[in-house]
Amino acid sequence: MSESSKERMSAEAADREAVTGSRPCTPPQTSWFEFLLDDTLLESHLQKFSPDPMPVQLITQFLEQASKPSVNEQNQVQPPADNRRNRTLKLLALKVAAHLKWNLDVLEKGLSIAVLNMLVNELLCVSKVPPGVKHVDLDLSTLPPTTAMAVLVYNRWAIRTTVQSSFPIKQAKPGPHQMNMLNHVQQEKELTENILKVLKEQADDFIMVLEGVLGIKKDFYVHTMRTLDLLAAEPCTANGETECSTAGLRISADELHCQVRYDLGTVFFQQGCTNPPCYEKAREHFLKTRELLSKLGDGAVHCRIDEKRLAGYCQACGVLTGSSDVSDMQSTPFTQIHNFIRSGNYKGLIEIFLEDNLALSLPNHFRQSVLREFFQKAEQGNKALNEVCYKICACNAVRDVLEGQVISVQFRQLLLKPTKEKIDFLLEVCTRSLKMEHISDFSKRNMAAFLKNLCQSLEDLQFVVMISSHELLMVLLKDDERKALADQIRKRSSCINLCTKPLTSFYDIPASASVNIGQLEHQLILSVDPWRIRQILIELHGMTERQFWRVSSKWEVPSDYSSVILGIKDYLTRDLVYILMAKGLHCIAIKDFVHARQLFSACLELVTEFSPRLRQVMLNEMLLLDISVHEAGAGSSRERPPPDLVSRVRGYLEMRIHDIPLRQVVGEEGVAFMLNWRENEYLTLQVPTSLVHKNPYVKLGQLLAATCKELPGPKESRRTAKDLWEVVVQICSLTSQHKRANDGRVSLIKQRESTLGIMPRNKFIIFIRKLREPLVLTTLISLFVRLHSIVRDDIVNEVTAEHLSIWPTTLPNLQSVDVEAVAITMKELVNYALTLNPNNHSWLITQADIYFVTNQYSAALHFYLQAGAVCSDFFNKTVPPDVYTDQVVLKRMIKCCSLLNCHTQVAILCQFLREVDYMTAFKALQEQSSHDAMDSFYDYIWDVTILEYLTHIHHKRGEAEKRQIAIKAIGQTELNASNPEDVLQLAAQKRKKKFLQAMAKLYF
Repeated sequence: MSESSKERMSAEAADREAVTGSRPCTPPQTSWFEFLLDDTLLESHLQKFSPDPMPVQLITQFLEQASKPSVNEQNQVQPPADNRRNRTLKLLALKVAAHLKWNLDVLEKGLSIAVLNMLVNELLCVSKVPPGVKHVDLDLSTLPPTTAMAVLVYNRWAIRTTVQSSFPIKQAKPGPHQMNMLNHVQQEKELTENILKVLKEQADDFIMVLEGVLGIKKDFYVHTMRTLDLLAAEPCTANGETECSTAGLRISADELHCQVRYDLGTVFFQQGCTNPPCYEKAREHFLKTRELLSKLGDGAVHCRIDEKRLAGYCQACGVLTGSSDVSDMQSTPFTQIHNFIRSGNYKGLIEIFLEDNLALSLPNHFRQSVLREFFQKAEQGNKALNEVCYKICACNAVRDVLEGQVISVQFRQLLLKPTKEKIDFLLEVCTRSLKMEHISDFSKRNMAAFLKNLCQSLEDLQFVVMISSHELLMVLLKDDERKALADQIRKRSSCINLCTKPLTSFYDIPASASVNIGQLEHQLILSVDPWRIRQILIELHGMTERQFWRVSSKWEVPSDYSSVILGIKDYLTRDLVYILMAKGLHCIAIKDFVHARQLFSACLELVTEFSPRLRQVMLNEMLLLDISVHEAGAGSSRERPPPDLVSRVRGYLEMRIHDIPLRQVVGEEGVAFMLNWRENEYLTLQVPTSLVHKNPYVKLGQLLAATCKELPGPKESRRTAKDLWEVVVQICSLTSQHKRANDGRVSLIKQRESTLGIMPRNKFIIFIRKLREPLVLTTLISLFVRLHSIVRDDIVNEVTAEHLSIWPTTLPNLQSVDVEAVAITMKELVNYALTLNPNNHSWLITQADIYFVTNQYSAALHFYLQAGAVCSDFFNKTVPPDVYTDQVVLKRMIKCCSLLNCHTQVAILCQFLREVDYMTAFKALQEQSSHDAMDSFYDYIWDVTILEYLTHIHHKRGEAEKRQIAIKAIGQTELNASNPEDVLQLAAQKRKKKFLQAMAKLYF
């Protein structure tokens, strides 16, 4: 630096001192150009305790200035000039990175992807990495140490950036002062996306480079500020063979391998979500990283690994691969919870949650996520998990109480129907979650308030007494608080005793005018106790004359009954009958059958005294309740209904009492009940003819029963099937109406709903959803599949089902059938049937065909494979040939794989045919772009001709590695053509099993 420049800078510093000398201030930030003027300034600046600007800020400033485009005299934008200034700025940026010891954690945190990309590319340039040569083609062991290290730093950064870009990041919204920067931000975003796109495309090459480093046992050297100065002072030869190549910071082989293995582990872990075997590779790398890390101790220079994150990766890989060590399983509650869930050890799971209420080691969001998982499983039909849901919810609620958080809505909902077991467990959780000698006053107050509020919110006095008399609450409350709580309970107790006192006569209870009408109406809405409802109504009618059946808009009675009930002259009796029936129907809807029976019994007892019509109405509703109770309880056990219930259903269907309002749903449920329990003899032979003509559900039930009755016989009946066919076709038909326009022409208007069928299509579907008998459902599915094939008229892509031969093959008036209605009904019917029995292979094949003909090939494969799995013990046995038929299922599976571009799978499936389809297999193997695992599937090929063709194809393409895999597959002794036939068959069966199991894992 010249003397005049130094004098000028000293004068400026003196001026600043004169201006600011009267008050303290922060020193001015050093500008980037000052480092160009003073060669020694950078090193002294970086040695400061808290330099300003920070090192990463300096790198950004240096590279931004060096990459700024220039403008020529014609005002045209030119790329950055390659002059001494820009080269020096780039070198300064590299020196700052060298000062940070090329710590990618620090660099990635402080630099954008675009800037860091410039930095590592500049490192490659100054390290004399051969330009134009892929890194995967370089032999790093023959390169100078600093050159090889530059390649390694670049590939490590590329892998890390690829992995980090897969993590979701919340984008910051620009504030008002940032709006003028949006164009710049958008440009930077596009540049970043382009860089990431290139890095992701070359990810496999980066992985190969890093894997190659693991085979190099010698030490590496990374550039320091000194070696970079040497590069600037004395340019190296073409291959970097100068002192600067080995004069950098020495990195031991173990330290380098440790860091590289960790980076490889992270990328394989990221790939595991789409390729599960990668989890095993990731686990191997992480375990080796842990081993090397313990060997290195605190002496690492270049290696920067977060040991907690590494431990998390190891545990996650252990769980995902199912190969956790015993020590790993015991190390954290997270691993234990996962293993307990996987093994179904819910008792152990609850114990961990209880222990954590003291340890407080599990985050609340994790505890809530476990609860959500169990709620989802319970909602999907696993009712056995309801108790587990409550226990986890109770543990979480107590944890929230101790921490002063708001209690979740789920806990309050689960306590709407308390039981002794629920309250006992809740008190156990509260007791075990407190250590009285260590608990804070804050937690004590929260727990006491929680239990007091619980006492006040519960209606059942038995549970209130259980909580209020518990030892824990006695300890937590002060004397005056205990006394106040006892007084409250005593008042409620006297009120409850008065309300529930047995009544000697219906009208003997005196009305209490002191009770507020609004409170009584509120109690009337909430109560499901018929005696309590009766008492409240007596009190209300003693206070005012109103129509109390209108208190709640949710109280609904079928229109068939409402006119009869509202015609009762005594207003109190009218309100009571209406409300008891409305509440009973609501309880049935929510499957609270116990309270429904109590309400209906009370209503039946009441109406028996004055109305034979309403008595029969209630008997009919009690029948519907008994059917619902039996169907709900027999869902899994399939226990036959008692003869008395069957007789009552028959009696209802044959009822001839005039002037009795009948609900159609009762008859509908009765017919469905008879079909579900195979009362075919009654429906076909004993049901009165007049009833068949009068009740459409009885007619439909009779036709279904007659058709099903003939199906198991030696000859499938076509007459009864034809009658059922005609009824269903009419339901799915369109009605046409002609209209004459003003000009005299006739136009045709098509209506979507048929008026000629025995019932509307929507009611037909509702009736179908009440059926559970497999043979009835199979018959209906078969009918709709045949009808769908006729109206669709596509012979190649037909849906298949059982018993198709019993149905007609043509329709006389094809145009009148609603094609869309047929397709929708068929899909809904198959979906419903599979919810009842997801292991019925015939229904699964039909579902797969539906997806196939609608071009949903991945879903079709899922169901074809599931059909095979359920009838072969997950392919451990041979799939029956009537399930995987040559002409339909196997050929459709082949076509699905072909259209999904999984050509290797196509070739393998061609072997499954009775006569191997070599033409299709060879054509598939000629495809170079395949979306399946290609050569990893070669072990599943047992046909030597196909393997020989594979060898030829790979040789022709110059794919030596894949050719060797094919040759290895041919060379297996069990595939030798000289082997006995049974040996060859055994080899084929073994490969079929493994291939189908691999496909199932892929598509399930």
